[in-house]
Order: sequence, then C-alpha cells, then structure tokens
Amino acid sequence: MRIAATYDSSTGTIFQHFGRTEAFKIYEVADGKITSDRVLSSDGAGHSALAGLLAGQGIDVLICGGIGGGAQNALAAAGIEICSGASGSADAAAEAYLKGELTSAGVNCDHHHGEEHTCGEHGCGEHGEEHECGCGGHEDGQECGSCGGGCGGCGGPREIILEGKNAGKTCRVHYRGTFNDGTQFDSSYDRGEPLEFVCGTGMMIRGFDAAVVDMEPGQIVDIHLMPEEAYGMPDPNAVFTLKISELPGAENLRAGQQVYLSNAMGQPFRAVVTQCDGDSITFDANHEMAGKELNFRIELVEVG
Repeated sequence: MRIAATYDSSTGTIFQHFGRTEAFKIYEVADGKITSDRVLSSDGAGHSALAGLLAGQGIDVLICGGIGGGAQNALAAAGIEICSGASGSADAAAEAYLKGELTSAGVNCDHHHGEEHTCGEHGCGEHGEEHECGCGGHEDGQECGSCGGGCGGCGGPREIILEGKNAGKTCRVHYRGTFNDGTQFDSSYDRGEPLEFVCGTGMMIRGFDAAVVDMEPGQIVDIHLMPEEAYGMPDPNAVFTLKISELPGAENLRAGQQVYLSNAMGQPFRAVVTQCDGDSITFDANHEMAGKELNFRIELVEVG
C-alpha cells in the first residue's frame, strides 16, 4: 500500500490546497505499518496533472486539506481514495489513517467569503478549479504554516525577491523553531530530513529566507524574528461572522474546529471557529502564528 500526503516541507504539515502543493510525502506501508517515506516534488504540475502524477506513483490513498470537485473526479478515476480535511503533521495524519482514526471531511463549505485571500504575501491569482473545501473536525489547530511565506505551486519560474549569493538556488537546511519561552514548535531534526527550498523566492517566511540567503554550507545561525518578519500581525478583518443558514451542514461545528472556506475567487482558506452563537458562527482566518515572535536555529546543509 502507498499513501501520499500534500506536503509543506517547511513545516512537515499537510499543505492545504491540493492544486497548489509543491510536494507530496509518500509513505510505503506493509502489514499496516509505515516502512519508509520520501518526498516527491510536484514539479509545478496543475490540478489534473497531479492526479496523473500520483497514479503513476502507484498511490492508493491521498491525504490532503482542501480539494476541489475536478481534482476529486480525476483522482477517483485513477482509483485513488481521498481523505480530505486533514491538517497538522503529515506523519501523524498518515499514522492516524492507518489506525482508522482519520476520516474524510464530511462537511462542504461553499460560502464565498468576500475578502480576497492571498497565499502569504503573493496572491496566486484565479485558478480555474471549482473549490469545495471540506470542513475538518480537527481540534488541535496546531499546524505551523500552510504556505511558508510564498505562493506555492502557481506555475512558472519563481521571481527572485532577495539579493544574496544563495538567491535562486536550492538550499537544504536543518532548523529548530522555538517561541520566546523556549517551547519548540517545529524541528527538521526531529523529522530526520533537511528542509529543501529555493532561497530568495518567497517560499519561506521573509526573515528565515533572509537569514539563509548569504549563509555558507555548514554554517549555523540563530535568529529572532518579529511578527513582521514572520507571519505578520493578526488582521481584525480576518475575523468574521456568518449565519449558519449560509453554510449548509455546519450546524454541528464547535469552537476550536478548523474549517476550509472559499473566497470570492474560489480559493480555499483555513479558518478556526471561535464562537457558535445560535444562528451564527464566528471564524478567525488569521494564521495561527500571526503576532508571534519566533526564534530559529538554522544550519545550512547544502546549496544546489
């Protein structure tokens, strides 16, 4: 058996838009247990091409966040089971699936929130796929960054937005991220594999990218990032209230759950239910790391 998960390599988490994922984590399974894993690049493939890519890899199950109807049909035609609405650690999601603890999202949120949603600092533009994103019932809410800092998988070469000797080059780094109180929120060391990204192109949050752009292989640096250099400050406009009648199937949502809504351009975005009040539900679409100061120890392993 072979499982694929849409993969945000900067955080080790489930990437939340199937059609824009830059990588999949592939898990080989034998006797109900994961025996090995690897990361597969999507090479900028579009929605329908991704289904063909996974079929060519012999994938039996796809674990993902949001996914549209067109992609669902293409995957179903390829005989690939879909488990949507997942979030958090990709490794944990794969283990949960094998234990029978991960089920596909049962609620489709078709409401188009009026605010234009962008992926990090760069809008991905309008994609042709119709998005009907599952509202997952995940209560932990702890995933460290859906899009890094950039606009992944929109096709075409990435624009270089930083200057430095590593700008535009593929870098592999190990890192450990902590809050100011010393609590670790992420670590590539714990996952046992370096993070790979194209430096200086906005794939990572700006402060992380800027630290790596002039590093030498083997060098280790410690950086402290203010929110403006990381995931920004919380935007009060990203907190909004909708009537339950506008969200068919959302009657059983509870505070703390994550859902996936779509904006006026049809792009999915993650939001957390903050309050359920009779006939209405309040959502917060801010990134969970917004407003936080972050610390990273970064080791540049290799420059390609």
